[in-house]
Amino acid sequence: MVYTYRYASPLGGITLAGNGESLTGLWFDGQKHFPHKFISESTKAELPIFTQTVNWLDIYFSGRNPDFTPQISLNTTPFRKAIYDILLTIPYGHTMTYGEIANIIAKQNGVERMSAQAVGGAVGHNPISIIIPCHRVFGADGSLTGYAGGIDKKIELLKLEKAL
Repeated sequence: MVYTYRYASPLGGITLAGNGESLTGLWFDGQKHFPHKFISESTKAELPIFTQTVNWLDIYFSGRNPDFTPQISLNTTPFRKAIYDILLTIPYGHTMTYGEIANIIAKQNGVERMSAQAVGGAVGHNPISIIIPCHRVFGADGSLTGYAGGIDKKIELLKLEKAL
């Protein structure tokens, strides 16, 4: 069963999704790769995982670094899971490039190179925005490349963290 909850953030509406135990999704309204069919077949609910996630978001949007991470569950490929695990290591207020992530993945897999574009594709499909901080990833030249929630939101999240 899929459960959903709506959160009103300073940057617009957010949909949370969960399986009853863990957070499985967090998307801004209008975000690319929003799972419309998945959400339309869900049940609205108030669950402990949503209470915990709302607490995390309230702390985050107040300009502070939450000192916990809600329990998350990812139904994704091993490659994307490895990318999301790296994203979770990027500290609040810091950034990383797609190339740096590609280098880490290459080392983990014992290969010489990994495509930064492949990393970008995985980052762009992050199902748990903000908490898995894909907004902290930049292009090699420091450019604010795509963000599924919109570049305007990426800029605001980075300003909130004083990373810009």
